[in-house]
Amino acid sequence: MNAVIIAVLVMLILSLLRIQVVLALAIGALVGGLSGGLGFDQTITAFTDGLGSSATIALSYALLGAFALGLSRTGLPDLLVSGALKITGKKGDSKKKALSKALLLFIIITISVFSQNLIPIHIAFIPILVPPLLLIFNELMIDRRALASAITFGLTAPYILLPVGFGLIFHQILQEEMAKSGLTIDLAMIPKAMILPVAGMVLGLLFALFVSYRKSRRYENEEIADERMNTGPSHTKQSVVIAVVSIVATVTVQLITESMIMGALTGMVLLFLSGSFSVKESDVIFTDGMKMMAFIGFVMITAAGFAEVMRATGDVEVLVEQTSGLFAGNQIVAALMMLLVGLIVTMGIGSSFATIPIIATIFVPLAQELGFSTLATVAIVGTAAALGDAGSPASDSTLGPTAGLNADGQHNHIWDTCVPTFLHYNIPLILFGWIAAIIL
Repeated sequence: MNAVIIAVLVMLILSLLRIQVVLALAIGALVGGLSGGLGFDQTITAFTDGLGSSATIALSYALLGAFALGLSRTGLPDLLVSGALKITGKKGDSKKKALSKALLLFIIITISVFSQNLIPIHIAFIPILVPPLLLIFNELMIDRRALASAITFGLTAPYILLPVGFGLIFHQILQEEMAKSGLTIDLAMIPKAMILPVAGMVLGLLFALFVSYRKSRRYENEEIADERMNTGPSHTKQSVVIAVVSIVATVTVQLITESMIMGALTGMVLLFLSGSFSVKESDVIFTDGMKMMAFIGFVMITAAGFAEVMRATGDVEVLVEQTSGLFAGNQIVAALMMLLVGLIVTMGIGSSFATIPIIATIFVPLAQELGFSTLATVAIVGTAAALGDAGSPASDSTLGPTAGLNADGQHNHIWDTCVPTFLHYNIPLILFGWIAAIIL
C-alpha cells in the first residue's frame, strides 16, 4: 500500500482513539517513512528537517496568544461579555434565547469570515473573543460542535471563494501552479469555478446548525484554564480605545510587513506603553499567552515534519500517478478519484495551500488529456486542495476553534471539532466539486 495512505490512516486512527494529535502525527510519520522505504535514520532526518519549516508560524501563533491575553487587560473581553449578556434572554424566556442563540452564531460566523478577507488576522481573534463568551454559550446551552462548525466554515469557505486577503494568496498559488503545469488561467475564473463547491459548504453549515447540532447541550460552568482571561480590569472608554488602536495597528503592521510576528509585537508594545499592564505583569502575560496557543504551535511544527517525511518517500507523486492510471478515460471516475487523492494529501499535511503544488503537477495535464474544460480543471484542483483543511487534526482551521472552545477543558479536538467539520464540509465539497467538474 502507498506510504502516504498508510501514514494518514495511522495518524487518523490514533487521533480518533484519542491519542494526542502531536504523538499521532509523529507515529504516523515514522510508520509512513518506514513503509515508504526510507529506513529509520532517513525518516528521523526528514522529520527533523521538516520541523523548522513551521517554526515561524508557531512563533506567530504564540505571540498572537500573548497579544490576546494582553488585550484582555484592557477590559475588552469584559465589554464583549457585557454586550452578549444584553442579547441573551432571561431564564425561561425560550423564544428570546432561541433568537439570542441564532444571533451569536451569526456574529461568530461573520467575524470568522472577516478574519480571512476584510481584516485578515486568521485565527488570532479566537483567543480574544471565544473564551470570555463560554459562560454565555453555556447559559444558552449551545452545542459547541455547532460553534466549531461555524468558526471553521468562516476560516475556510472565504479563502476558497473570494480573492481577498488569504483568499488572494490561495487563488494566486492556484493560478501560478496551474500555469507551471501548462494551463494559464485568469484569477477571475477561480471564483466562478469554486462557487458550486462552496455552495456545498453552505449547505453543510446549515445542516450542522439546524439539524445535527440543533439540540441544546449542557456544559458545566468551569473555571477558564487561564484565569487571567477573566480577572482583568473592567473596561473604560480609554481602555477600549487603546484596545481598538492596538488591534488596528497589529493588523496594519501585519499587512505591511506580511509578518504576524511583527504585527503581534506591535500590538504588545502599544499595550505596554499605554499602561494596560505593568513591567512586572508583562512576563506573566507573555508566558501565559504563549501557553494558550502553544498547542497549535506544536501541532503545526509536528505536521511540517510529517509532511516532509511524506515528500521524502516520493509516494505522494506515486499516489497521484497510480490513481490517474485507474481512470480509463472516464471523466466521472477521474474527477472523483482526483478529489479523493486531494482529501488524503491535505488531511495528512494539514494545509490546502501546500497541497496545490503537489497535485497540480499531475492533475492539470491529466484533466486536459481527459477533455475537462478549463473551469472544470480549476474546480477539480481547487476543490481537491481545499478538501481536508476542514477536518484535519493538523489544520489551523480546526486547531483554532479547539483552542478557544476548550479553554475550560470541555471540548475535544478530534470528536468535537475535527469529526463534525469533516462530515459537514468535506462530504459536500466532494459531492459539489464532483458536480462542478462534470457540468462546467
